[in-house]
This record gives sequence, structure tokens and C-alpha cells, in this order.
Amino acid sequence: MQGTTKVLEPDAWRAEQANHRASVRELTAGHRERRSRGERHPVWDFMFSYYPVTPGKLGHWNPGFGVSLVADTGDRPGTAGSLREVAGPRGTPVWELDSEFLMARRDHSLRYIRRLLANTLEHTPRFSCFGMHEWAMVYRDQPRHPEPLRLGPAGTDAVVESSTLRCTHIDAFRFFTEEAVPRNTLQPTRETQAEMEQPGCLHATMDLYKWATKLGPLVPGELWLDTFRLACDVRRTDMEASPYDLSAWGFAPVAVETPEGRAEYVRRQRDFAARGQVLRRSLVNLIDDLFRSVASVDPADEMENANGTSQRG
Repeated sequence: MQGTTKVLEPDAWRAEQANHRASVRELTAGHRERRSRGERHPVWDFMFSYYPVTPGKLGHWNPGFGVSLVADTGDRPGTAGSLREVAGPRGTPVWELDSEFLMARRDHSLRYIRRLLANTLEHTPRFSCFGMHEWAMVYRDQPRHPEPLRLGPAGTDAVVESSTLRCTHIDAFRFFTEEAVPRNTLQPTRETQAEMEQPGCLHATMDLYKWATKLGPLVPGELWLDTFRLACDVRRTDMEASPYDLSAWGFAPVAVETPEGRAEYVRRQRDFAARGQVLRRSLVNLIDDLFRSVASVDPADEMENANGTSQRG
């Protein structure tokens, strides 16, 4: 059982699997109810549209790397195709992550994700953007959502014009209006993402859920849900700090056009960054453990040797 650090008996892993599914049912109850009625939600729909993971898929539990499951004959725990059966003690069937299969299929993706996350871990967090990316997405243009703007179009434009835009995240920056783009002090691109991503960015923190999802069965179910919970918390603040009036939906604004609102935004931003760094480190460690187990290499050393210098910022 290569790379195994923990062995779970049937009762233990079945309990973890059941707890995972129960947590997902609770976390997605509101979305599932609205979907059954054909209703939209300006905040929470994003979690299932931008991140295209259905509640059903989120309910798929995996033990993750380094965990072996003792199973009864006929059991196929985890996501189909993610585990392999190996010979266990006393001839009992044992299931573990199929590391070689995962590496063979996802080697390039694993290296890309690892580099991006490891770089972000080492970059200095920035806390001076004040959530202006959402304002830049409507600057001198039509709102992207049907909800009204708290300050109206002219007031929203005035906030952008009196602010310094400092967006570092390509997947926020690419939605800036044409007139907002040159106002940004940085010009992030997909090619520079690994050099520009920084842990203070709310969208980089939310995207930990995306990267955990892309890592698939490598990530234990509990860690995957931790990234989802953090993404939900960040999404709330992201929209509360936006120019939209969401009071009809029960959301109080974080008025980033005021000193008090900016201070509150930074307070939350720092908390999200700290939580995100813990999860980011866990994901990097999982990728490193997988590489060491299958290829007997440290991916950090491999990248440094290939480029002559460290890839971490």
C-alpha cells in the first residue's frame, strides 16, 4: 500500500462518507430548493455556475491521498475510477487512490496548479484594492445584474474615478469594462497569473475551491468542503462590497466608498487570506506527497532545477 499513512475500517470510512453527504445536503439546501422552484439568487447562484459543480457532484466523497479503505467484498468506495483495489492484510480487499493513473492523466495540470498555489503562498498579500473590481465591472457601462446600484450609475462611476484600481487577478480583471481597464495599475494576464496571484485577493481565495475540485480524488472530502465553505464566505463579502443594492435579499452593504467600509473590508480580507493560506498549503502538500510517492521527486526542487531559479515569488 504505497504512500499509505492511515487505514480506515469499513465503519470509519462509511461514517466519513455519510457525514460528507450530510454536510453537502445542508450546505446546498437553499440552492436546491430555489432550483426546484426555478428561482435565481444574485449571490449564491455563482457558486454553482461560475464553479460548475452540482450539489450531487459535491456530495461525492473521496478519502484523498495516503488513506486506504478496508472494504467488504463488492464495495467500491470513493468516486468511480479514482481508487484501485490492492491486497490488504489477512487477504481483505483494500482500496486506495490510484496514484499512477492520476499522475499519468493529470501530470501537466498537477504541475500547473502546484506552481500557481506555491507561488501564491510565498507572495506578499495586498490589502489595498478595497473590492473595486466589482465597481470596475460596471464603470460607465450597464450593470451586469438586475439589482439596482446603491449609488446609481453616476455615483458608482465617481467612486471608481476617485479610487486607485489595483486588481491582481486575471479572472476578475477580464470582466472590467473597456473604460475601466486602463485605470488599473496592473495588467494581469493568463501568462503572468502565477507571478501576480497573491493571497490577499478575494478571488484567489475563492478559487481554492476550483483548484481543489480540479485535483479531484487527490483531495480528501473534508478539505474539499473546507475550500467550498471559505469560497461561500468570501462570495458573501465580495457581493456585500459590490456597488449593488442587495438589501432586498438580506445583505447589508460593506460601503467601501467610505473609510469605515474600507476598514471593514480589509479586516475581512485579512481573515480570508489567513484561512486561505492554510488550505493552500494543504493542497500543495498533497501534490508534493503524490509526486514523491509515484515519481520519487520533489516538485519544488524539480521546478527550480528546470528553470535555474525558484519559481516561487
